[in-house]
Amino acid sequence: MKVKVLTIFPDLLKSFFNTSLIKKAVDRGILEVKVVDIRDYAYDRHKVVDDRPYGGGEGMVLKPEPIARALEDILENGSHVIYLTPRGKKFDSTVAKDLSKYEDLIFICGRYEGIDERIVEKYVHREISIGDFILNGGEVAAMAVIEATVRFLPGVVGKEESVRNESFENFLLEPPVYTRPAEFMGMKVPEVLLSGNHKEIENWRLNRSISDTRDRRPDLYKKYLKFKEGER
Repeated sequence: MKVKVLTIFPDLLKSFFNTSLIKKAVDRGILEVKVVDIRDYAYDRHKVVDDRPYGGGEGMVLKPEPIARALEDILENGSHVIYLTPRGKKFDSTVAKDLSKYEDLIFICGRYEGIDERIVEKYVHREISIGDFILNGGEVAAMAVIEATVRFLPGVVGKEESVRNESFENFLLEPPVYTRPAEFMGMKVPEVLLSGNHKEIENWRLNRSISDTRDRRPDLYKKYLKFKEGER
């Protein structure tokens, strides 16, 4: 997979691509990344990339020309262009899995009041939001979407089974986890996890996942019930 990110703050992305599983994916040749500085495509010598919005109002808007020039320079056949925006569809594990099927993803990180709508109309295939809150720009959102998506690529996570069993795959939260010591500050690890009985451990984990999802995420629990009903 190729991942390209358009931003006016490239340094925010460079450290992300050079750490942890993302770096390993790059080193293994599973992932190819490119951070594109929108300012490099500005027309004037001052590298101006924003201007006041037509119709008045607060804030500034990223100009269309630099973004269009940057996109035209990196677009390939099959490129899937994503704009990170609060107006987008809510991101989740299903969307991440879908994005992992593309060979070339391009992310546009907005700033200020956003990007000129004509860029969205001409180039963007999908608008994505990571939640009902406002960030200073799209870079943090892009990192979240990229990391969640790349985890679905074969060979990125050591054990692919761990990806299949993560939260949200069956609309259930993961159960609590414990490690040594068996007692800490008077709190003990549940006896069943020390029993060695794998069937009982599996049942305990499933029941905790169900009860925690019901109590903490009733929206997911409803999806889980529909999912189980569909299996019958």
